[in-house]
Amino acid sequence: MGSCVAVAAGASLARGEEAAAGPTVNTVLGPVSPETLGPTLMHEHLLVDFIGAAQVSRARYDRDVVVARMLPLLEQVRAEGGRTVVDATPAWIGRDPELLALLSTASGIAIVTTTGYYGAAEDKFLPAHAWTESAAALAARWIAEARDGIEGTCIRPGIVKIGVDKGALSEIDAKLVRAAAITHKATGLPIASHTPDGVAAVAQLDLLAAEGVPAGAFIWVHAQSETDRAVHRALAEHGAWIEFDGISDATLDLHVSLVLEMRARGLLGQTLVSHDAGWYHVGEPGGGDVRPFTPMFEKFLPALRKAGVSAAEKRQLIVDNPRMALVPRRA
Repeated sequence: MGSCVAVAAGASLARGEEAAAGPTVNTVLGPVSPETLGPTLMHEHLLVDFIGAAQVSRARYDRDVVVARMLPLLEQVRAEGGRTVVDATPAWIGRDPELLALLSTASGIAIVTTTGYYGAAEDKFLPAHAWTESAAALAARWIAEARDGIEGTCIRPGIVKIGVDKGALSEIDAKLVRAAAITHKATGLPIASHTPDGVAAVAQLDLLAAEGVPAGAFIWVHAQSETDRAVHRALAEHGAWIEFDGISDATLDLHVSLVLEMRARGLLGQTLVSHDAGWYHVGEPGGGDVRPFTPMFEKFLPALRKAGVSAAEKRQLIVDNPRMALVPRRA
């Protein structure tokens, strides 16, 4: 890792040292063997700042306050048997790898962070240089984070996280997808994309294919937002990961039905699930209304069991599939 500085006070890379022999997944405390990830929440957020790229700043919050608020939620995950959380927050919308390292060290939960930019929400969270730089130049930034560490730390991302708006890809969204493709081919990191509908999902998969990226490197984030389940099936059959996040008490029946349909079609092996929950909302008193990361364990998995999903199939959903999705694969 060259001359990168220590990740955070009290953090350790010892877990990564144990994993150096084979394929590894980057966590905020270093690379780990995929076999150690255990039950994994594939899409959560510990802190988000929605003020916009032009004003986002770590001076807007106190890390110690955030740790005090969010650590109990991670401890609940560990108590329920969870072992890894993917924090899907991109740069310019609140990504703070050193905060994540503090939380990982204190909780014993492995946390995966991101590289990449979020072009959804009509591009509010894109830095100015995203408009002027080429896809190759943006990818060079992201590849440097993957190889050398984020912002001078030893912390390297485990996924490329991008976001696009619904419908046909805009010029800037297509640029982000191309940059993600270049980054994947250089690093093997999977591409997780906030994708509001099937039109945008198909467009991204087509563009990635044209860039030489296999469908298995693509995670369709928020796939539950597309009501045409035939699109889920088609992209899964093509090899993409279909992620049904947003699990909560209010969506329990929907998410169970989505998983059962994928199972019935023989596509459980391409299915990912998570909450898209949390988070400490910068700018709101006390971080606002933070949602827990435990409905998966407390309600969703028991509901699947009641619906006839076996213990082995549940393990596939929360252990095996995340492990396979997160392992870097060169195109």
